[in-house]
Amino acid sequence: MANLQELKRYKNIYMIGIGGISMSGIAEILKNWGFHVAGSDINSSDVTDKLISNGISVTIGHNLDVLSKADLVVYSAAIKPTDVELVKAHELGIPVVERADFLGEITRCFRNTICVSGTHGKSTTTSMVSMCFLEAHKDPTIQIGASLDNIGGNYKIGNSDFFILEACEYVESFLKFYPKAEIILNIDNDHLDYYGTLDNVKAAFIKYVKLLPDDGILVYNADDINCAHLSQYTKAKSLTFGINSSNANFVAKNISFDKNGYPSFDVYYNNTFYKTMKLSIPGKHNVLNALSCIALCNEFGLDKNDIKNALQKYKGAHRRFEYIGEFNNIKVYDDYGHHPTEIEATAQALKKKQYNHSWIIFQPHTYSRTKNLLDDFAKCLLNFDNIIVTDIYAARESNTYGVSAKDIVEKIDSMGRTAYYIPNFDDIVDFVKRNAKPDDIVLTQGAGTVTQIGPKLVEKN
Repeated sequence: MANLQELKRYKNIYMIGIGGISMSGIAEILKNWGFHVAGSDINSSDVTDKLISNGISVTIGHNLDVLSKADLVVYSAAIKPTDVELVKAHELGIPVVERADFLGEITRCFRNTICVSGTHGKSTTTSMVSMCFLEAHKDPTIQIGASLDNIGGNYKIGNSDFFILEACEYVESFLKFYPKAEIILNIDNDHLDYYGTLDNVKAAFIKYVKLLPDDGILVYNADDINCAHLSQYTKAKSLTFGINSSNANFVAKNISFDKNGYPSFDVYYNNTFYKTMKLSIPGKHNVLNALSCIALCNEFGLDKNDIKNALQKYKGAHRRFEYIGEFNNIKVYDDYGHHPTEIEATAQALKKKQYNHSWIIFQPHTYSRTKNLLDDFAKCLLNFDNIIVTDIYAARESNTYGVSAKDIVEKIDSMGRTAYYIPNFDDIVDFVKRNAKPDDIVLTQGAGTVTQIGPKLVEKN
């Protein structure tokens, strides 16, 4: 079980921003280990309700009285230095630690911390690995960046030496962890607001690989040119996976798709037939995600039938090509992808389904990403028959980039296609309801508030 001697100095832990997707999981782990945990958040949510129902005290707003009794304060990256509670903790001389650093300390407590990273596909692959370990009765602790119905949320508390977690490369937070095994799905030009260049992204992944112990495991994508040389930076055992790289350790062959776009494929391990696998989520990109999962699980000794069963049971995490419902015989899906590579993968998965015409409602995410990848966004949106673009979701930024959603629409128009700029969500709903035809597919795409549109389309008037 987890080695807690370092953390045991702190009996009472207070968490600022406890309703965050990672912070909430940390809170539950700590409670399970016998710590007294309390915290605050500016908004109530399903996550804070779940924490309260599990016996963790949550204040919506601030609670300086409870904070003042803490031995340690953990805060999320979204908390500003001027935050009332953070200022008070400093005044009282209570040790404070940022979430990623603290999560790093938690990963140290497990003998087998399995980190799933890469620019695209982390939540899906972390979910797949989690399902396999659950199917094999390994009782892992799990933390995912999306909600998974099979565990009733984005985390699960287990009682074993396995900790499976999504390791995000943004602001190099994954360098705080102590992994025994790493999956690296791909390396792409994302988060350039922080990294500046793709070369800096690649350099961060090299540092990440160097964190592995000599008896660790590295699983990486042989089809991705930016991953190709990673094994030279570690003495850990390296395993590769791929579709196009026939010399990879785990290769998918004979890929076929059913009418839902769900793939079946034969897995070969070191050129020997391993198992035929079937997924219940669409897309060729998910065959790669599954191969990485199979490679890792096989290395940890999981039975191939457990792996097969788990992968077939996995119906997808929330907001990952998620079926929302339908209206007028028009199916509506929602997807979190907010990088051109992710939108391209979703488009290719969609093309394997049976439908009349496709609609995409795209909300760009952050000004910096829109500015840096404007041409790529326009090109990947050409995969859809009907294109609607709504205003940029600013997230953490202000618009110092002089870019707008209209720039994407103008770029698409210059390529000889029509795209519609519609800023208001209700207007988008009206437009789609008037113009979409039976057997069409509508997809809402982006990491912001665009997810609100699908339910409005399918609700009964």
